[in-house]
Amino acid sequence: MTIVQDPVADFQLPPHNEAALEQIREAKDYESALALAAGGAALVSGGMIHPLGWVLFAMAYKPLYRVEKLARLEKLMTVLLTEFKTQGVQVFPVLKVEDNHPIDLLVRFPKKAHLIISIRSRGDSEVIYNEKREILQVRKNSKSGLTTWKPCPLVELSDYERWLTKNRALFGMSSREVQKTPTAKVLVLWSPTKAAPDHNPHLYSEMGSMRLLALRRKGTAFVIQQEEVTDLVRAWLAKYEENKE
Repeated sequence: MTIVQDPVADFQLPPHNEAALEQIREAKDYESALALAAGGAALVSGGMIHPLGWVLFAMAYKPLYRVEKLARLEKLMTVLLTEFKTQGVQVFPVLKVEDNHPIDLLVRFPKKAHLIISIRSRGDSEVIYNEKREILQVRKNSKSGLTTWKPCPLVELSDYERWLTKNRALFGMSSREVQKTPTAKVLVLWSPTKAAPDHNPHLYSEMGSMRLLALRRKGTAFVIQQEEVTDLVRAWLAKYEENKE
């Protein structure tokens, strides 16, 4: 006999959408104020009441990068909610993963599609995929050599996908839903960082009207610029609907 369990009455999703976006803004403003204050270090340790958003989100990132990371999260979340709110999107920022950087954004269209998004920048540089070694490398300018990107964002994205499967209950998902829902892993390069334009043709994939750098390292990850995020989300949803039909 199969027993169907009712959902837990007090089940609550992690912070997402407008509530999380407001906390991101709160954390960004607070961190900015600390950075500008002459006694910033003293303020942090001096018994000041920290905003909830700062505790939940800002503390997940290194101090030197918090303000710019929070600003980027705010920008992408605002765009995603503006574009896809009517389609039932859920945007979860800064999901902490054991022994790893946090997931910057998990974008869910429940029972339709998922996107795991990592936002990364390496300053004014080009990102190159070394097929032979299956690693990402960074070149600062035409005269400089290549350095290996560590930790590798492609490996991190694969780890994040496994984390989502393992922790599906946090989002009210069954094992069937997490396995059957198509999940895109996306590395978003933030300007001025960009992907080198001369990768081998077989590393690109077509999705709708988009030509995407699709790197296969522990699964496939799409590498795009920040201004391409909404187009990729639309294309991923359209691909799912086509497959469904």
